[in-house]
Amino acid sequence: MEERKKNIRIVMFPWLARGHISAFLELAKALAKRNFITYLFTTHANLAYFKQTLSREETRHVKLMDIILPYLPQLPRTLHTTAGLPPHLINTLKKIFLKGKPDFFTILDTLKPDLIIYDFLLPCIPLMASTLHFPAVLFLTSGAAANSYHYHLRDNNPSIEYPFPEIFFQDHEHKKNKKVFDSLENDGIDEKNGITRCFERSKGIILIKTFKELEGKYIDYLTFLFNKRFVPVGPLVRAFDQTDGGEYNDKIIEWLNEKEKCSTIFICFGSEFYLSKEEIQELALGLELSMVNFIWVIRFPVRDKTEILEVLPEGFYERNWTRGLIVKDWAPQGRILKHSSIAGFVSHCGWNSVMEAVSCGVPIIALPMQHEQPLNARLLVNEVRVGLEIPRDEEGKFSKEEVAEVVREMVLEKSGESVRKKAKEFSEKMRENGENDIERVVDELVDLYKNSLRPTYYYRRRY
Repeated sequence: MEERKKNIRIVMFPWLARGHISAFLELAKALAKRNFITYLFTTHANLAYFKQTLSREETRHVKLMDIILPYLPQLPRTLHTTAGLPPHLINTLKKIFLKGKPDFFTILDTLKPDLIIYDFLLPCIPLMASTLHFPAVLFLTSGAAANSYHYHLRDNNPSIEYPFPEIFFQDHEHKKNKKVFDSLENDGIDEKNGITRCFERSKGIILIKTFKELEGKYIDYLTFLFNKRFVPVGPLVRAFDQTDGGEYNDKIIEWLNEKEKCSTIFICFGSEFYLSKEEIQELALGLELSMVNFIWVIRFPVRDKTEILEVLPEGFYERNWTRGLIVKDWAPQGRILKHSSIAGFVSHCGWNSVMEAVSCGVPIIALPMQHEQPLNARLLVNEVRVGLEIPRDEEGKFSKEEVAEVVREMVLEKSGESVRKKAKEFSEKMRENGENDIERVVDELVDLYKNSLRPTYYYRRRY
């Protein structure tokens, strides 16, 4: 049996968002160190980006595989990814992803893996796995607080309050998310029930990207809600090379080298969320009012030809060029967050960005947009105390004055110093935990594999 442990083969099906693929890939890399072999399937539009993140040694155990989705004229293969995808095409991408069922079945029937790890959008996968007699496990790439909040409200009587009042949606956030789900239903995508079926059909356990020191009580509450154990896999933050990134990125680091310790904030909203022109201008004016150094990544959807200077307030660049650096599309986020000059991270609070900031000991200045991001922000600000939040009014708008006030508090005031200290403490806890979470995940997956062995199948493979 020990020999089987060394050769367990896994097929992974993540959703087509880079944040999801990244989490699955980091899990695959961690398992590769324990001699698991993983076949991770994603679209051609994602493959080139992620192949460059694998070392030669890792490619021996982690295989990135192309999956071809049904063709639609309005969504060519180059757009089969959420990265840079115009928001109005997200539902179309989900529809063709869900239509890939025949291809998924062929992959499983051909490869005959020992285990399957799937994402939240694919309730068909555990059914296929059951038909083919392979155990399939759900892997959640979002946090425990956000998931437990959503499923408490979905499965309980409205009169039963969520037991953790620190976690909540503002009215404008609830309305915005309702519009998202309504648009899915209008497009014939039953995402709410589909996600619930993904939870219910997971074999024995559910993996979740978090760690107990951060979300212990929320992990326990999810276990209570679903009567199924939720197993934390840890933060799964990608390791990065301080020398990696090319000449332009080196210039960014050189710019940061000229700034004093804890004097600068980093601003980035991920690869899939975009501020409106009005929000960009308000944020810019707030940064100017704060008089704090900043490095700001601004990006637009694919095929959007907008130039940065077109959306910034008139004269902003000229007035702030000595203390502000604006970068288009991409910057080496890991290297920047690790830099000693960084005092805070203005973020949409996507879960990958949260994990990366916490691992680097950098506090969050929360400016959430939609989905579970506001709940992540409340966790960081109200519960864990490793962040501050920029307030929005009843319509969801923020002001330049509020931006300036929160940025200055984080960088210049005693209260901000306390938040930065707390963030450093959490970073230390993550380091102390090391790879204990992954070792527990390995034990769980090996046990699941052993318990699911079919005598005839095992006999055939062994002999």
